[in-house]
Amino acid sequence: MIHRKTSQEIGQMRAAGAVTKAALRHVGRMVKPGVSTLDLDRVAESFIRMHGAVPTFKGYGGFPGSICASVNEQVVHGIPSPERILQEGDVVSVDVGATKDGWVGDNAWTFYVGEPSAEARELCEVTRDCLKAAIEQAVPGNHLGDIGAAVQELAESHGFGVIREYVGHGVGRVMHEDPNVPNYGRRGRGVRLEAGMVLAIEPMITFGSRKVAVGPNGWTVSTVDGSLAAHYENTVAVTDDGPLILTVDDEGPWCPMEGGALA
Repeated sequence: MIHRKTSQEIGQMRAAGAVTKAALRHVGRMVKPGVSTLDLDRVAESFIRMHGAVPTFKGYGGFPGSICASVNEQVVHGIPSPERILQEGDVVSVDVGATKDGWVGDNAWTFYVGEPSAEARELCEVTRDCLKAAIEQAVPGNHLGDIGAAVQELAESHGFGVIREYVGHGVGRVMHEDPNVPNYGRRGRGVRLEAGMVLAIEPMITFGSRKVAVGPNGWTVSTVDGSLAAHYENTVAVTDDGPLILTVDDEGPWCPMEGGALA
């Protein structure tokens, strides 16, 4: 069942979204060689709680972290670890969820660790642009297939792989609601979008093959061929006035640092 939100509820979701975006920025500014992914996790949890929210991911289905921190070939669900030390040239995808006053905000960004390689920069820029293109399709009267097609067409035009097994989703009082939001599809197909729907739109793109596998910890998803992956996400409301990004803080919807700036 798809739960459409009222304008008041969307306003409440913006408060949760603001916490997640601010937390994502805060963590992103810490990303540098020598920092562990557990360091990032601890800072994120402290920041989220300090702002009157709780980390949505912690304990969700048994997940041990407050954020997902996925490095290089890891696509999603990387478990923060004191042993995973960021190295010059890495990329790290940080996914942050926060629940505030019963509403969930969910967003992700892929950050460069130091100076990126040419392929890392291209992959991140294209994946970021896939997110932007997908959000532009989140208007009443369009279909889920329009969102997926926008991602797939752009990513595949650059020769990149589009993950099929993991998708975006509805979001509200719980992190995962109907409908699923694939990053592939055909325009005009799938569920028709209506005002009040709130979607976590999250392209997951690989530099090589789209084939992935879950690691021994039962959580972390990585590319089978070891190629780099990137992951970008915003929580977006479908409104009569167009797409409304809910994961926005005082600095805006996009992260103003390498690997994330639109400007």
